Parts: sequence; structure tokens; C-alpha cells
Amino acid sequence: MKIRTQILLIFAGLTISTIMVMSILVYYFANQHSFEDFYKRLEIRAYITAKASLPYYEEDSVIYNEIRDEHLEKLPSEKEYLLQVSGRGQINQDSTLKLPASFYHQVLTQNKATHRNGNRFYEGVLYKSKQGLYIVIVSAINQYSSEYLAWLRKILLICFVVSAAILIGTGIFFSRYILRPIRDIMNQVKSISSRNLHLRLDAKQSRDEINELATTFNNMLDRLETAFETQNNFVSNASHELSTPLTAIIGEAELALNKSRTQENYVAALRNILSEAGRLEHITKSLLHLAQTGFDGKKQDWGQVRMDELLFTIKNTIDKIHPGNRVEIDYSLFPEEEEKLSVSGNEQLLELALSNIVMNAIKYSNNQPVSIALAATDLKVLINVKDMGIGIPQADLPYIFSPFFRASNTGHFKGYGIGLPLAMNIIRMHKGDIIVHSQVNAGTEIRVELPL
Repeated sequence: MKIRTQILLIFAGLTISTIMVMSILVYYFANQHSFEDFYKRLEIRAYITAKASLPYYEEDSVIYNEIRDEHLEKLPSEKEYLLQVSGRGQINQDSTLKLPASFYHQVLTQNKATHRNGNRFYEGVLYKSKQGLYIVIVSAINQYSSEYLAWLRKILLICFVVSAAILIGTGIFFSRYILRPIRDIMNQVKSISSRNLHLRLDAKQSRDEINELATTFNNMLDRLETAFETQNNFVSNASHELSTPLTAIIGEAELALNKSRTQENYVAALRNILSEAGRLEHITKSLLHLAQTGFDGKKQDWGQVRMDELLFTIKNTIDKIHPGNRVEIDYSLFPEEEEKLSVSGNEQLLELALSNIVMNAIKYSNNQPVSIALAATDLKVLINVKDMGIGIPQADLPYIFSPFFRASNTGHFKGYGIGLPLAMNIIRMHKGDIIVHSQVNAGTEIRVELPL
């Protein structure tokens, strides 16, 4: 069921139900009032009948009969009964009256009583005159109330039907009006595909939920467009980087097999093939690491990692790879609190990320001094790697974390443009960030921030 239909049904159902309950209550209280009003009219007639039929003075009878005839309208099927009560409390009952004993008992104890038999109403009052004690009963058919209630039912029914029709029509209009922006968004979203991801939804300058929805869709489209562009660039660059060593391997093999050659030529060809195969292996492994760090971290082994011990491990590893390196660990900013030295993460991945950053600092500084500093705030652990190398041009800084991108001044340095993107993926997996400050020929400073 569509939301528009659900809104219509809920709105109309609640409103119509409220009108129906209110109509029933109006009818019920009107019905009760008509009964009470009719009983009151019968009571007045009972007292007038008693004073006219059982007067203290003969002149009173004439006056009350005149009042009754001239001022009181005769009720439908109105009947009057005068039942004498003896000194022993015996009632001289009329055989035509079919009233319960409780009625007479209530009249004697409470001076008046009412009774209803179908549409005929009875009112009895206890009246004391000089002739004795009497129960005066007046009965009539409540025809006026029946006509009034029938008219009231008709009016309420007509109002209910008209109100229901108006409410349903109003509900249809408002449900369409309220959901129209959503339909517009749906139509715009349907027109967007992978070929026109640059299109965006029309977000009005308002603070309602529809504007938030359109803004959310636009943000999602921004991310999708960036992801598609990154993927296309990645595939293009990866294809180029992989095809280069493959072309060299195939070319060397074809050249070696083209004709008989000396042993030295075969050895040289094999060495070239081996070199290009090693390069291909390195690129493949780097791509595998880059793909693996695209996971959300749930499949990785997570634990507490001591960052000071991790830096010592990285320094030992670099000393083995580059024995003459000039990497130094700066102890001046080490936090004194031991709890600020540990972060939650995967030790192998963090070692890989920081190693790539330090190795880049060594490579692009021509083995100039490289400083590694560890510091901490109340919320973060900071690892600062600073070199005195060639630096990064300002125009290239926005792209250094794109796979296979290499700065314009790194042409004579061997590399594949995977180290920094890999490090960024790993740090982001750990809810951290990498901040780069660099100046050409003045060096680069990279700060890694990890949450405590």
C-alpha cells in the first residue's frame, strides 16, 4: 500500500471515527434530556391534576381546571389516575394500570416515581389533600421526543456523510500535496544513472525533512560520483602500471626466443624478466593490500597497540632495509601517562601504514635526516614524521592520496603511487586522519592522528 493511501486512511479514519463518536454522544445526551424533559412535563400535569381533582377549596378546582385546559397542551394518549392510599398504606389500585410494585413503593417513600413501558411514560406523585392521601399518576406517549430524535438522527447522519466526503476529499488533496516533493525526488532520482552522476536533486532553501532528504541524496551522489571517478582512475592506472612490466617481460622473452643467442644474452634477458616480474609482484601485492584495507575492519584482529613499541619496531625494520638511514625518534614529546601510549587497532596494519610514510620520507629526502615524534592529547595520539626532502608542490597536494598518483617532481625516484593511499586507508580504518604540510625543496611534515 502506498504511503499516500496510508495517510488518507489514517487521517480519514481517525477524523471520521471522532465525528461518529461525537454524534453518538450528542444523540445519547439529547435522548436522555428528552426523557427528563418529558418526565418533568408529566410531573407538572400530575400536580395540577391533583390540585384540580382534590382541592382544599372548591374555587381552586375551577382555577386549576382552567389553567390545565387553557395553558397545558394535551399530550398524546394522556391518561390520569387517582389512587387513594388507606391509613394502613393500602393502595386502591386501578386494574388498567400494569405498573410494578416498586413504582408504588418508590412513590410512598420518595413522594414521586417514574416508569417507562416502551414509548409510554408514567409519572406518579404522592399528594395529601383533605380527602386523604392519594397517588396521582399521569401517563402519555412520548411522541414529541420520538419525532425530535428521528429528526436529530437524520441531521446527524446527513452531517456525518457530508463530513466524511469532505474529509476524504481533503485527505486526498493533502496527501498528494504533502507527498508531491517526494514524488519529484523519485522522478529526479530515476533519471540519474552511472552516465549522468553529475546531476543533483533540487534542494529548496528550507529546513523541513524533504530538504534534508534531498540534501542527503545529493551528498550520497557526491560520494558515488567520487567513488566512480576513483574507480575509473584506479582501473586505468592499474592497467597501465601492470601492462608496463608485462610488456617488458613479453618483449624480453620474444627477443630471447627470436634467434639463437649467447649465454650472456640469455642471462641478461632473464635478469630483465626477473626484474620486471619482481616489479609486477610488488605492484600486485600493493594492490592486494590496498583492496584489503577497503574493508570495515571487522575481519581484522583488533586489540590494544602500544605506539611507542610500534615505533621501535618500525625503526628496527628500517635499519635492516636501509642500514645507513638517518631516521631518529624524538623522545621529547612522549606522553608521561602510559594509557596515552595505546590505541585500539590492528598492529600489522598500523606498522604497514607508518612504515610506508617513513620509507617515503627516506626515499624523497635522499637519506637526509628524518624525525619521528610521538605525542598525545586527551583525545588523540599524534605521530609526526618530518623530513628535509624535495617536498610536494602545492598543486599536487590534493591528489597525493589517490592510487598511482605521483607528484610532478618525483620523476627520477622509483615508486608506484600506492604507499600513501594505502596508509590513508589503514588510518581511516582506525578512525584517524593524516595531515600533510609540505613545501618544495624544504621538506614534508606528515602528522598521523589516532583516537585514544
